[in-house]
Amino acid sequence: MPRTAAGTTAMDSLVNMYRDFMNGADPRIATYPLMGTPWLMTGILLSYAYFVLSLGPRIMANRKPLNLKTFMLVYNFSMVALSIYIVYEFLMAGWLTGYSWRCDPVDTSQNPKALRMVRVAWIFVFSKFIELIDTVIFILRKKNEQVTFLHVFHHSVLPWSWWWGASFGPGGMGSFHAMVNSVVHVVMYFYYGLSAAGPAFQKYLWWKKHITAIQLLQFVLVSVHISQYYFMPTCGYQFPIFIHLIWIYGVIFFILFSNFWYQSYTKGKRLPKVMGQSQHNGFHENGAIANGKAKTN
Repeated sequence: MPRTAAGTTAMDSLVNMYRDFMNGADPRIATYPLMGTPWLMTGILLSYAYFVLSLGPRIMANRKPLNLKTFMLVYNFSMVALSIYIVYEFLMAGWLTGYSWRCDPVDTSQNPKALRMVRVAWIFVFSKFIELIDTVIFILRKKNEQVTFLHVFHHSVLPWSWWWGASFGPGGMGSFHAMVNSVVHVVMYFYYGLSAAGPAFQKYLWWKKHITAIQLLQFVLVSVHISQYYFMPTCGYQFPIFIHLIWIYGVIFFILFSNFWYQSYTKGKRLPKVMGQSQHNGFHENGAIANGKAKTN
């Protein structure tokens, strides 16, 4: 059916608006995988949501849970190594080599250090797509009760927003939260790597409760740091919208994780099962949430 002139004009206007908007993206990161267009990463996240909320549970409905212990060990400790590398690169690309820890604008030059920041910003975003595996493990092990709203929200909405942040402002003040998040992931994936290792390592997992405390501290640090923007007379940050989003996310997740803490450790609704039950297979049925996700490991 042919389009009307009005419809064609409206569509052309939308296309032009999109192109004009994307022209503001940082061309230095556009050549990296997933970064040239938002449609591929959006498609991945939509496919992820469809699989974990619908297709995956239906596929596994009449099947036995998969034994993924070896994979979980490799996956978790690989994520520890990757997170350590990301933290190091953020530090070397600016946070220990010139950043003031206050109003740090994005360096849009071709300076090697600026390009290093662009690269680690991409690695951080890409790691968020790797972490979609967390939920896939839930589904394949038939732990569907752990596919909570908070978990799916974190794994879908936040990577989507981080993609936009890295595309338009790779580095600067807005990258602090990514660095802190990666520090938390070092601790988090190390804990769940030990948890997946089996009963022999249970005695080393006494600090499970403190993971949530570290998460809460993360959101406080991120919110306090980004709040400086609102109290400085001037701050040459190129994309203030990302500053606002980071502050909003920090506050929202602090509230959500505070509720998790209350439900888990004050009311005791999600305390670990006793030894001899699920902990003996390297899996905490209701393990601490890490960055919005109850872990599988």
